[in-house]
Amino acid sequence: MTTLPESQAPIGRRGLLAALGAAGLSAAASPAPAAARQLPLTAQTTEGPYYLDLALERSDITEGLDGVPLEVRFTVRDAAGRPLPKLRVDLWHCDAQGRYSGFGEQGDDRALSFEGKTFLRGSQRTDREGAVFFRSVYPGWYAGRTTHIHFKVINGARAVLTSQFFLPDALSEFLYTQVSPYQRSRLRDTLNSADGIALKAGATVLGSVREERQRYVATLALVVDPAASPAIDRPPRPGGPPHAGMPPGGMPPDGLRMPRPRSPEGAARIRAIVPPRAEG
Repeated sequence: MTTLPESQAPIGRRGLLAALGAAGLSAAASPAPAAARQLPLTAQTTEGPYYLDLALERSDITEGLDGVPLEVRFTVRDAAGRPLPKLRVDLWHCDAQGRYSGFGEQGDDRALSFEGKTFLRGSQRTDREGAVFFRSVYPGWYAGRTTHIHFKVINGARAVLTSQFFLPDALSEFLYTQVSPYQRSRLRDTLNSADGIALKAGATVLGSVREERQRYVATLALVVDPAASPAIDRPPRPGGPPHAGMPPGGMPPDGLRMPRPRSPEGAARIRAIVPPRAEG
């Protein structure tokens, strides 16, 4: 695991998280309201091409990978705010360099294979309060997508929710440019504000992040219909047949090769990353 230098903390980590708190990201993890109030369901998103139904029941999914420690905490409730115990939650995401386990054609040049590997994948059952957690590392990025973590909530044999949640751009930018396992020869090309999947999903999948001792903690309250059987958007896997077209909004399916978007630079990049200061 990578530990950030303490000399960077006053300017980097804590300052960024304080600014992000002002942006209201913590609202995604607010306590369950009264039963009479109906909560909005967490948005469904594409499954992406890198899901594997491995049923690896474990809380620590790092398998010794280098990266900044991240603990992911979910609470799963229904629209009335009641906790949903004993549901299976799957979680998967890329490593510090944007590569997924279990697949070939990984890395910027698509030359690496991690077939047979299972890092950064796991399943857990929700407890009596609907809570579940995973120990992981902060995800990296790959071309055409902003920083994200995939998850799926399964009730029996049915996936009642397939989605992704998104992490603060400012924190991601700091880690990707200052911490060695994440550093690349170029800047990340897609921010939250330009990612079609994130924009379509909206506020229900914005994770709240805080700093604890030797780790970050990302939390998200999931609201699901336990009787749902939603259709799953499952794009082709790498090496499969070409996709017939792009979904509404013009965003290519997660993982498909598309021309790299132009990344904002300089003052334009700062404006896109840092929440504007409230006036008054």
